[in-house]
Parts: sequence; C-alpha cells; structure tokens
Amino acid sequence: MHVAEGYLPPVQAAAWFAVSAPFVVHGSRTLVRQVRRDPESKLLLGAAGAFTFVLSALKIPSVTGSCSHPTGTGLGAVLFRPPVMSVLGGIVLLFQAVLLAHGGLSTLGANIFSMAVVGPWVAYAVYALIRRAGGSLDVAVFAAAALGDLATYCVTSVQLALAFPDPATGFVGALAKFGGIFAVTQIPLAVSEGLLSVLVVRLLTRTSGADLRRLGVLRPTAAEVRA
Repeated sequence: MHVAEGYLPPVQAAAWFAVSAPFVVHGSRTLVRQVRRDPESKLLLGAAGAFTFVLSALKIPSVTGSCSHPTGTGLGAVLFRPPVMSVLGGIVLLFQAVLLAHGGLSTLGANIFSMAVVGPWVAYAVYALIRRAGGSLDVAVFAAAALGDLATYCVTSVQLALAFPDPATGFVGALAKFGGIFAVTQIPLAVSEGLLSVLVVRLLTRTSGADLRRLGVLRPTAAEVRA
C-alpha cells in the first residue's frame, strides 16, 4: 500500500494531496472536539494510533518484488469514527515515511487517501450497517477491519493504474494487473486483521468497558441508563 517516494507523476501526487487535505482538516477539528469533550479518551486514542502504526509497518513479501501488510485503521474507525482516523493515519504514514522509508513524502497524499480516508470510511460503513441490522459486535468489527483493509488496496490499485496504464489495454488492464497482484496476498491479511481486531475489542470490553460505552461501541448498562 505504501506507494514509494517518486513513484507517482508529480501532477498526480499533488492531486492526491489536494483530495486528502479536506479530510485531514476536518479530522483535525473532530479530534480536537473529541479530546475536549472526553479527555479520558486520550489513552485509547494513542492505543488506536499505535495499533495502526504497528500493523501497517509489517512488511510481508508479495509477488513481483512488492510487499503487503495490514492497515490497522478499521479498529480506530469503529472506536472514534473515520474523521479521527484520517489524522491518526496521516501521522502514522508521515512517521513511517520519515523513519522507516515506508512510502514517501511526495506520495503521502495518495497513501493518506487510500489508508487513512477510504479504508476507515468503508470500515465504519460496514460496521454501522451490520450493527443496525442486528449483527453482533464481533461480526461487525471483523467485517469492518477486513473490508476496510481490502478497500485500501483497491484504491492503491486505482492510483497505480492511473499512474502506469497498460500500453495495450490502458487503465482497465493496469487495474486488473495491480488488483490481481495485491489481492493474492491481501485477502488472508485482511482476514487476519479482522480476527485480531475482534480480539482487541474483546480485551477492551473487559478492561475499558466504560470507555467503549462512552464511545457508543457498547450499550450502556442499566445503572448508567438510570443515572
């Protein structure tokens, strides 16, 4: 997913910055309001950012010399909603580009859009639909994390296909190639991320149940409703 430094044409790199910027600005304002409204959520915010950093820093070899990895943004989207994750994900990607050479500064806008914008929005949409349909928390979290992960790589495939269209079949042919390359490795990784996210939410339910209820992930207890 981390599109490497200099891998995108300058015009396209700038365009992805322009597309991502409004989401990051809106997310920054949302994050400030979240911290002011609920200062006790700072620890959980840090944990969500750390979860994204660790998972998205894992590099698993893919075909043709590329690599794939989980994204970790689905869990944060469930806990704090997608706008907050545009900021946390952007910070993660910036640090990875500077410290780990994962991705690049010129391609930061494209990477933010795929991993910190589209991934979290898809994850939260899936989560909300399943919960409203009466699905369990475990099923909703699993589907959100897995599909948010896959959505990120679908967007990256589009970005690369736009930058490197196939000489014979153009954008469509390039999209099929890039999507096929990533899909082989990413499907099991998405499933693994979904399962890990479920385990983390179960742990948080036992250790930070009050925080999850304040965030709306868990339903309030009878005592809290009476209060």
